[in-house]
Amino acid sequence: MNSKTEKLLIPQESILKKIYFIRGYKVMLDSDIAELYQVETKRLKEQVKRNISRFPSTYMFELTQKELDSLRSQIATSNSGRGGTRYLPMVFTEHGVLQLSNVLKSKRAEQVSFIIIDVFVRLRETLLNTTDLRLAIEQIRSKTEDNTKNIDIVFQCLDELLQKQSETPERKQIGYKTIP
Repeated sequence: MNSKTEKLLIPQESILKKIYFIRGYKVMLDSDIAELYQVETKRLKEQVKRNISRFPSTYMFELTQKELDSLRSQIATSNSGRGGTRYLPMVFTEHGVLQLSNVLKSKRAEQVSFIIIDVFVRLRETLLNTTDLRLAIEQIRSKTEDNTKNIDIVFQCLDELLQKQSETPERKQIGYKTIP
């Protein structure tokens, strides 16, 4: 980390817990970012609306009511009637977070955005490593399936041999019979 980010003591794990996967993007809620930047969510949204051309849909989008309800059930946030927001939240991708720091123009926003970007990068690397691991497991699974098929064939042949052996009638003994 550089000297700018060392001054802030924001654990990366706390940021990681605020990243959600929505519409195929890793995103953060406007309220979570505002909390980290130490600004009101209302002020953050104002700046975004004033600079909307800097936030294409791949950088920022507004949640639908259904997405918000689903998210609330996952993170147990308050309902809109009891201290919640009146408007649907905006969510920001990694690039949107970077644009936010440019739009808000505060030292804190700049420093916190570095930390958030580092967390996004770490998350991406973790997902890539997980993908490699999944591919290796899949290769092992396919080899195991081939071996299982071969073992099944061997047992099938053994069963057929045992069945043939039990089907052949017993032969009479040839030779002299002894009388007791």
